[in-house]
Amino acid sequence: MICKKMMMAMVIVEMVMVLLIVVIVIVMVMVVMVVLMNVMIAVMMVMNVMVVVMMVLMVFVMMVEMVVVNVVTAVVMIIMVMVVVIVMVVMMVMVLMIGKMVMVVVMVGVMIIVLAMVTVVVIVVMVKMIVVVIMIMVMMVVKGAIMVVMVIKVVKGHSCGVMVVMLVLVLVMVVVIVVVMVEMVVIV
Repeated sequence: MICKKMMMAMVIVEMVMVLLIVVIVIVMVMVVMVVLMNVMIAVMMVMNVMVVVMMVLMVFVMMVEMVVVNVVTAVVMIIMVMVVVIVMVVMMVMVLMIGKMVMVVVMVGVMIIVLAMVTVVVIVVMVKMIVVVIMIMVMMVVKGAIMVVMVIKVVKGHSCGVMVVMLVLVLVMVVVIVVVMVEMVVIV
């Protein structure tokens, strides 16, 4: 009889121990989640500041690029017109002096190559501008999304979904910042 009671007591003690362990694990997981959430919020705050800084930098870059694009385009256009005029004059002289069609063909070929190069330069510059504009738009959207997530976090409290969304937004922000940095390095 005493043995049976001892066994029952042992079983109850073991069950209490298991329950305690489960509770401790749950509490630890909750603590880790809260800490992670707070870390994520800190990261988001830093990201918000970085977004503002990057936006200011982007506006500066846009202004610089606008000037560069205008200057480059103007110079390219002047060079193009000069090349075309020179080629036309040379062609006229060749036709008048020598009358050989081969020279005319060569000159036309040179003109086409110059025009192609100019076109490529203009296209590259335009693509860079478009990339910068797209990046600014992405930053605006991500900043808005970060604000929304912050509001949801305040209203709903800690949850896995909000955390995942925050993580994704942080990753997107990092990618955008890297792309912008690359853009600024390869400004011309």
